[in-house]
Amino acid sequence: MNSLPSAEPAFSRRQREFAEHIRHPEKNPRPADVEARRMAIYNELFFNNLEDFLASSYPVLHRITPDHRWQTLVRAFYANHACRTPLFSRLAEEFLTYLQREREETEGDPPFMAELAHYEWVELALTLSDADRHLPPLDPNGDLLKGHPLISPLAWHFSYRYPVHRIGPAYLPEQPETEPTHLLVYRDRQDQVGFLEINPVTLSLLEALESGPEISGQTALETIIKALDHTDPGLVMQAGSGLLNELRQRDILLGTAL
Repeated sequence: MNSLPSAEPAFSRRQREFAEHIRHPEKNPRPADVEARRMAIYNELFFNNLEDFLASSYPVLHRITPDHRWQTLVRAFYANHACRTPLFSRLAEEFLTYLQREREETEGDPPFMAELAHYEWVELALTLSDADRHLPPLDPNGDLLKGHPLISPLAWHFSYRYPVHRIGPAYLPEQPETEPTHLLVYRDRQDQVGFLEINPVTLSLLEALESGPEISGQTALETIIKALDHTDPGLVMQAGSGLLNELRQRDILLGTAL
């Protein structure tokens, strides 16, 4: 025989009331036995810690957003988003999820808000990533044309409608550019995060190398030459070989797979 569900324990109820008031004090009354002055200190402390963290995680978005709009944005996230991680370091990703999937567009939002936030999040995500902890066998000095160039798991490429890497107080585009902006963001062996604006040919090269472990650098370049229908294949192959070596020098390519 199933027993009836027990009532919520008093301590759990107190925690819930406390948290609900902190997240949305206008909607949820403070616990009756907590002094208003003390509760106000908690409210300010929790919110300020969150706001400071998000401002440092999204410095450009914070800088281009008027203070009152930024405060409103953070408070809406604080009150309405149900975080799925206990890790403070993952709050920036939770904020990005909120912007991309939950928040309704508001009058006055810059049209590039979600893309800019994603670009800023990538730098933090790369800084914290341990995707290079277990690497497959490789030859760091391998022949990049004959072998399969191994792309670092800490080299990520994205295409944006807006040139997010150039956005700032002095440049706030109102319309997307006619062609997408392709960016390669990576972390090198010194744990420094860098970015490259790449052209469609470089993007095609990376995508070709990602398409299968049997693809050699030469095969990838031959595919590009065929797609371009270039009149001087040798010139493209020479330039492509130089590009492969440049990507290795930047730790975007780690060498060749064994």
